[in-house]
Amino acid sequence: QVQLVESGGGLVQPGGSLRLSCAASGFTFSRYRMNWYRQAPGKERELVATITSVGSTTYAISVKGRFTISRDNAKNTVYLQMNSLKPEDTAVYYCNAPVSPGGDWGQGTQVIVSS
Repeated sequence: QVQLVESGGGLVQPGGSLRLSCAASGFTFSRYRMNWYRQAPGKERELVATITSVGSTTYAISVKGRFTISRDNAKNTVYLQMNSLKPEDTAVYYCNAPVSPGGDWGQGTQVIVSS
């Protein structure tokens, strides 16, 4: 059974940093690309960053240059380092793995950027 458990969210001031983690289990982690999505209040869920099985990365334009996705296959964990945070980054952040039909999701971790 696929399980994705996010952690690392919280309240941070504008300009601050957070690192999100997603611990994965129940599938061969190293073989799958991994994604981070986010959903702000009243908005649709959007793709933030992707890392392929070989480490290639892509980012949404809104976070490029500020966020970095990485993975540790030995720990079955994917990370999202978020720097220079802005109030508009406030959202619930979800880890996603395209294992099951329709994809697999964690429970999400809340990020609030506010002074």
